[in-house]
Amino acid sequence: MNGAGLGWGNIIRLGLVQSALGAIVMLATSLLNRIMVVEFALPALIPAGLVAWHYAVQLSRPRWGHGSDIGNRRTPWIIIGMGILALGGLLATYATLMMPSAPLLGGILAVIAYAMIGAGVGASGTSLLALLATQVAPARRPAAAATTWVMMILGIVVTAGVAGQLLDPFSPQRLTSVAGGVVLFAFLMTIAAVYGIEREAPPLPPAQARPTIDFREAIAGVWADPAARHFSIFIFVSMFAYSTQDMILEPMAGLIFAYTPGQSTSLSGVQHMGVLLGMMLVGVGGGAFRGKSDLAMRRWIVGGCIGSAVALGGLCAAVLAGPGWPLSPTVFILGFANGVFAVAAISAMMDLAGAGGGGREGIRMGLWGAAQAIAFGMGGFTGAAGLDTARVLLPSTADAFVLVFAGEAILFVVAAALALRIGVRQLQPTGSVAVAAGATG
Repeated sequence: MNGAGLGWGNIIRLGLVQSALGAIVMLATSLLNRIMVVEFALPALIPAGLVAWHYAVQLSRPRWGHGSDIGNRRTPWIIIGMGILALGGLLATYATLMMPSAPLLGGILAVIAYAMIGAGVGASGTSLLALLATQVAPARRPAAAATTWVMMILGIVVTAGVAGQLLDPFSPQRLTSVAGGVVLFAFLMTIAAVYGIEREAPPLPPAQARPTIDFREAIAGVWADPAARHFSIFIFVSMFAYSTQDMILEPMAGLIFAYTPGQSTSLSGVQHMGVLLGMMLVGVGGGAFRGKSDLAMRRWIVGGCIGSAVALGGLCAAVLAGPGWPLSPTVFILGFANGVFAVAAISAMMDLAGAGGGGREGIRMGLWGAAQAIAFGMGGFTGAAGLDTARVLLPSTADAFVLVFAGEAILFVVAAALALRIGVRQLQPTGSVAVAAGATG
């Protein structure tokens, strides 16, 4: 292994882990969601609450990242996390099937299952990003971020398509078989993908040479660094804006443009195609045009945030204009700008996590992953709740959508302003941060 870090073959292998993660998460947050509401006629609040709970559990990401920091290897944490995620996916399936006949027991099992899903995502996802941050050369990080995220989306899309075909006609037995097949295949693919990969990469410092401070001191040390704290705030604001429209875009198409369910689903597909193309652009252009800056991803982040704000302004105009407005191109532009911003932000995470040094890449990734999880959990709920409230207070549904989309656009502008300061002062080495934290404590 030379100084170039992980090669493209190994980066693609790690992308398979993201595909596996996306497949199981899709099972829990999308497929089981639909079955609870449609096939079992349960209140939509139940799956919504469970999904929010799995995001809340991801506040444990810094703890998982710290665990991978103080060990010799990160791949065991990836495998352990995927195992927890797989078991959580299976338990969530059984809990869903129990809910119609034994709602109390099924509900308790579902809460446990979705806690395992959140913990599994936190452990495997955080450790995977930390591994990429430490073992991928800076010039390759934009393309590596794009590759792994595109593969995660492909994992979701492929699993959704295959599972949907296998589940028709629906029966509990079919659901059990499909869920079992998905989690088993995902877990085995993860083991195959990470097998031996750290032997081909520069080894992490031995455990006895790595920092041994406890978790509380480690997280306090990272938070004491203004650069890390500023980036955490940026991640929260930007991802909150990113997720706010998740629950309201398709309802807008139906209520304002009279789209059928099939047409609104196709519109969502247009948005996701834009996201993929935006990610690919950053993957190709981000590495080719990094320039001399330590964090050249900043310009891509700012551009993606501003582009998202402009596209949301277009959606405001679309809502006011109604049928006849080119809605699909507007949604495509929103997806494209979102894709540019999202992958650039992930690449920036890798840059900053690696820049801090001191064997604390995992806990930094964990802190930023926790900020992202909180934002995702709150964003979709806030968008939907804000729309419902605005529809009560404002004279028309169109005005309510405009208010929410305009608020989201403002958040993206704020995120762009925060992004201008990313990388202006790099993270402090962990040792000095820890000392500063101890002095102030």
